[in-house]
Amino acid sequence: MMSAAPSEWLQHFMHYHLIGICGTAMASLAGMLQARGQKVTGSDQNVYPPMSTQLEALGIEIMQGYKAENCEIDRDVTVVGNTIMRGNPELEEVLNRKMLYRSQAETVREVFIRKDASQPATAGGTETCRRSLVIAGTHGKTTTTSLAAWMCEVGGLDPTFLVGGVVQNFGQSFRVTDSDYFVIEGDEYDTAFFDKKPKFMSYLPEMAIVNNIEFDHADIYKDLDAIKWQFSRLMNLVPGNGRLICGIDSPVVGEVLASMEGKLFTTVETFGLSENAKWQARDIEFTAEGTRFKVYKRTDEINEQRTTNNEQPSTINDRPWGVFTTKMIGEFNVRNCLAVIIAADAWGISQEKMQQCFDTFESVKRRMEVRGVERGVTIIDDFAHHPTAVDETLKALRQRYTNNRLIAVFEPRSRSSRLSVFEEKYKAAFAHADQVIIAGVFNPEDAKNYGEVLDVPKLVADITASGTSAQTLADADAIVDYLAPQMREGDVIAVMSNGGFGAIHEKLLNSLKG
Repeated sequence: MMSAAPSEWLQHFMHYHLIGICGTAMASLAGMLQARGQKVTGSDQNVYPPMSTQLEALGIEIMQGYKAENCEIDRDVTVVGNTIMRGNPELEEVLNRKMLYRSQAETVREVFIRKDASQPATAGGTETCRRSLVIAGTHGKTTTTSLAAWMCEVGGLDPTFLVGGVVQNFGQSFRVTDSDYFVIEGDEYDTAFFDKKPKFMSYLPEMAIVNNIEFDHADIYKDLDAIKWQFSRLMNLVPGNGRLICGIDSPVVGEVLASMEGKLFTTVETFGLSENAKWQARDIEFTAEGTRFKVYKRTDEINEQRTTNNEQPSTINDRPWGVFTTKMIGEFNVRNCLAVIIAADAWGISQEKMQQCFDTFESVKRRMEVRGVERGVTIIDDFAHHPTAVDETLKALRQRYTNNRLIAVFEPRSRSSRLSVFEEKYKAAFAHADQVIIAGVFNPEDAKNYGEVLDVPKLVADITASGTSAQTLADADAIVDYLAPQMREGDVIAVMSNGGFGAIHEKLLNSLKG
């Protein structure tokens, strides 16, 4: 085992082993470390695309299952994923051997945001640290981060980035460059078993985007106030020479901002569709080709013409700033675009380059991704699992496919979606669909460790009582068998899960081919 001073460990060790390597952030970190010339191995279970595919393409060795004997592989640092808890046999062996271990978030900070931690900072301290844009919020982080990374690329900033999904413009979820710009998805989930603060607290934001705040992650947060507190800590991290970009269409974001009045020492830029926002998207038009919207920027400049005419000076609140089009659909994507516009403007990217970015952005895998069209039936894959995300996804698809039958297929798989805490909100979330199919709760025995498990039959009965056809079927195979004889030309099937869902997308497409 190599030894080094604490300030040097992340810069000079050559072999990193990642426990939980197939998590979205961990798989991205694995690729980034390999890009830096480091040797990378890892272990995981329940492996599924797209991250398993990305790691396979990179040639990174993955050991199936968590085993104490995995520690026989010599390594310099063990990176422990945030899903790895005490009792995991591989983690227990790491602790027993007193091996050097770190979290994903601190590894990202020290290896990639701090350019070279082994060298002292020069006057001002910024030359050895990248300019970090952190995108946070309950919903929309992955899409917004992907869009921001592509915006910086089109704008000539050549960014390093880490995203919780595969960015189709780049064909991967990460990139490492030598530029000063770094774009990262800031997760509010905790960092590791030994570090319970959110991962976004580690990323040294020059700019932070907070798209929205809602209650989520019921397995680790007691209530909404606990989540509000964590986001207030992120807001308080942004330096005086940075920007805090907040979506105030989210009422809770407004509440957190109000609680921080007089405590923030940075420039705050608010955005949204409401008149209270400093940056506003208006005159939104949804078409089959995408979305068109106008951007207005509220200013505090005095109307000099009125002053010259001896009239009462006034504040100009509605100054047109630009007009943009995007291939993305849904009001939530307009907000995502608006947030990125503000950040891009702060980093000197022109409106012409912004539009070029929107014209060429190819979105993210598993975010309203069309997996295929067979016999006129469109199969869409989406990562939505929180009820608000389900609602926004189906609302956007209804806007795009106005006259089509929309069938929503949902798997309660994330820790929060498997619990009863969101049962009432799910009743309303599926209202935009013509038909709803909900699978059985994924690994219900494990879900019991975090709270009362979602009662799927009751939820289905409540959705049916609201006037939408709904049923529950055990798993992917049962759902495919049920849908196969009734799918018809023009149908749009939106499959929503944050996991592999038994390869249901391919099975549906294959049944149509057959």
